[in-house]
Amino acid sequence: MKRIANFILYKLMGWQKKGEIPKDLKKYVLIAAPHTSNWDFVYAKLYFWAAGIPVKIPIKSDLFFFPLGPILKAMGGIPVNRKKSTNLTSAIAQMFKERDELVLVITPEGTRSYAPEWKKGFYYIAQEANVPIVLGYIDFKTKTTGIGPVFKPTGNVEKDLEEIVNFYKQFEGKYPEKGPK
Repeated sequence: MKRIANFILYKLMGWQKKGEIPKDLKKYVLIAAPHTSNWDFVYAKLYFWAAGIPVKIPIKSDLFFFPLGPILKAMGGIPVNRKKSTNLTSAIAQMFKERDELVLVITPEGTRSYAPEWKKGFYYIAQEANVPIVLGYIDFKTKTTGIGPVFKPTGNVEKDLEEIVNFYKQFEGKYPEKGPK
């Protein structure tokens, strides 16, 4: 799958890849932004396959119906109910504590529409699980998939989020008007 994904994304579609995840990093939250289109999932999944990164992706549970559900699970999807409080942050943090390796991908905007404020769940998961946040991106303007800095939460949520959002302002999603401003 790795060779096929590399061929499709980088040769056939003409995208490029920048940055690498440190080889010794086995557990982390990877945030993927800007998230402005359903196509982001396709490009991101091709990137993860090409890079050999076995990711888990929380996806709203409404989408886990037959025949889509088994396909999403096979692609790393984890059904989550976003409509009611289920202590999801602690449950996911516990998953990190129980495993030797786990890469959880989260789109911090929480929607494909413009979000003036990002959701903070990814931050709290990383903080509670004591794992770093890796800043992943898709830039449609330059046709680049990439990995930015590895970020360790300091506990100062507002300051850390400001720094993270500022990093993403340089990238354009498929629909730039829906991305971070």
